[in-house]
Amino acid sequence: MGHTYLVTGANRGIGLEFVRQLSGRGAGEVVIGTARNPDAAVELAAAATKVIPLDVGDDRSIAALREQTSGYAIDVLINNAGVGSPRTKSLEEMDAAELRRVFEINALSPVLVTRALLDRLRQGERKVIVNISSQLASIANNNGGSSYGYRGSKAALNMLTTCMANELKSEGFICVAMHPGWVRTDMGGPNATLSPEESVGMMLKTIEQLRPEDTGRFLNYDGTGLPW
Repeated sequence: MGHTYLVTGANRGIGLEFVRQLSGRGAGEVVIGTARNPDAAVELAAAATKVIPLDVGDDRSIAALREQTSGYAIDVLINNAGVGSPRTKSLEEMDAAELRRVFEINALSPVLVTRALLDRLRQGERKVIVNISSQLASIANNNGGSSYGYRGSKAALNMLTTCMANELKSEGFICVAMHPGWVRTDMGGPNATLSPEESVGMMLKTIEQLRPEDTGRFLNYDGTGLPW
């Protein structure tokens, strides 16, 4: 029997590729994808079991997830929705409103989405939460500075992932932050080293192999650990 997955930000890029590969397994997987505008998410609708509206920057939209997923026991939640921060790359160029927006979407919304779906996840067999982070969030590896909003928001997400891991460990949850690699998407650009197919294929192998002792870790797409 297959498992049930929910992927946020699934209308394009890495999120859409997660839905495609999971749905293509033919093993009974149920794949729920979210998009801000489901009517325009034609490719997602063709691949997913169910498409539900979600704007991760809107508290009411997040709260509605509980009702929209009624009847589903979610095994794996992939918090993929996120944004870059082109206007927070240097102190002189800093845009305060943009900085707040990036933190809200990249750091806070995955926690709020998880809270909204917690009962559904408790009903699931696997109880896995994957927060898509970035190696740019590594404080130890930050030798270049810049990208204040993106680096800072993803570093905050890593800390919040650890908080969730510690709180939910006794219930059998596995919560990890995962770097997808440098991927050729709208955010990653055309010079990135990985295709979405390659990145997602390796991440899914890593997700399948997660064990309770992995909870709270910061992982590369291939399953190796990354420094905080």
